[in-house]
Amino acid sequence: MLLLAMDTATPAVTVALHDGDSVVAASSQVDARRHGELLLPAVDRVLKEAGLALDAVTGLVVGVGPGPYTGLRVGLATAAAFSSALGVPVHGLCTLDGLAYASGIEGPFAVATDARRKEVYWARYADARTRETDAAVDRPADIAERLAGLPVVGAGARLYPEAFPDARDPEHQSAAALAALAAERLAAGGEGFLEPLPMYLRRPDAQVPKNYKVVTPK
Repeated sequence: MLLLAMDTATPAVTVALHDGDSVVAASSQVDARRHGELLLPAVDRVLKEAGLALDAVTGLVVGVGPGPYTGLRVGLATAAAFSSALGVPVHGLCTLDGLAYASGIEGPFAVATDARRKEVYWARYADARTRETDAAVDRPADIAERLAGLPVVGAGARLYPEAFPDARDPEHQSAAALAALAAERLAAGGEGFLEPLPMYLRRPDAQVPKNYKVVTPK
């Protein structure tokens, strides 16, 4: 087994290789505006670090979000392209699940990432492997009471300390954690994966104007 994992649903452009037992190589850069520019060089970097070629990959893992429209599509489109070229499967995972797994927290907690517009993407967990709620998008003040007393993992907790006073690491997503979670699920029978399709939760910021003037040649 050699899994190539990637996630661009958050400001972290993160890639990792996992051989089924451990992470072979990993790369993470935090830059919310350069997902498309950074992802392929990161893939090349981890392959070179591992001394492997792309055709050695037997499966792909990709974070499906939730995340902003543009950045999220970069990872999903790249995973789909690699899958088509290599003839290997793509395993989708909720981005929040990767952060939860990396936290290692054993009791109840939540994960919150930055959704912009003064909102967070979030979900509640029973432990690092078990999500109790669907991913959602809300204003921090609107969910503060529901998450009162719980640790909250992720950048969303650090952005809104008044709503989430017990912020925990990790702050950013890690493809290494995503790959390790996928390897664990594959070893257990391959259940718990999502279709590699974007989990947006809301409409994109960019909209086609409703009443724009059409100019056609005479």
